[in-house]
Amino acid sequence: MYMLNWKGFLYAVITSATFGLIPLFTLPLLRAGMQVPSILFYRFFIAVLMLGVCAFFTRRSLRVSAKELGVLGALSLLYIGSAVFLFWSYRYLASGIATTMMFLYPVFVALIMIYVFKEKNSVWTMAAIVLAIAGVALLSWNGHEGGVSFTGILLAVLSGFSYGIYIIAVNKSSVRDMPADKLTFYVFAFTAVCMLAGAHFKGGLQDAPDWKSDLNLTLLALIPTVVSNLTLVQAIKLIGSTFSSVLGAMEPLTAMTVGVLVFHEPFTRSTAWG
Repeated sequence: MYMLNWKGFLYAVITSATFGLIPLFTLPLLRAGMQVPSILFYRFFIAVLMLGVCAFFTRRSLRVSAKELGVLGALSLLYIGSAVFLFWSYRYLASGIATTMMFLYPVFVALIMIYVFKEKNSVWTMAAIVLAIAGVALLSWNGHEGGVSFTGILLAVLSGFSYGIYIIAVNKSSVRDMPADKLTFYVFAFTAVCMLAGAHFKGGLQDAPDWKSDLNLTLLALIPTVVSNLTLVQAIKLIGSTFSSVLGAMEPLTAMTVGVLVFHEPFTRSTAWG
């Protein structure tokens, strides 16, 4: 059923291509002096406003039960973990490498679905897992030239693990059949509240320093947040967690291309093989 659903495949590819653009909008904000909690708060707050406006004009009901609200809150914690770990990793790794390592999440998804949820295994699935691990290993052998550190690798992998668990949880939770925009609205709302608390704990919410930062925050909220997450939820519903994660192959390609072409990060032979 899943393998013939080309609409689901298209959603998954759009998700991966847009999500891989996170460094393009995030690194200029970090270089402008903004802290991670402030960036993430604006990212998800603006995204919530966008989704709320869309719901208003389309007359989409955002009403949920108390039980659904609890599940959505739990999902947001996984999403928060993924976002925070990834942003922190940018301080230790080149953005392309950090984002690529984060995209080990299909490995986590595949292994958990196979060994925990007893999904059917195959030689092709295991071969893909081995190739993914080998690719990340090659990326982490760049030494100082590639800006690799153990702390950065750990943070990027933790980001991927959290994101993988989030994908599985969306598919297996009681809100699986909830409309994508409603589910995403509440996950983002919970995330924004947590990031606001984190910003105050770090000394207060920062203002965007200039109009370029305002633009980057808006694009960060729209493209790799609203668009990528709406298409992700749709893909999970149509083709399942494993296929949705495996089709994330466009994400590291996009992230690495942005890192090399826009931020002039090194592109070594081992990076190319990775």
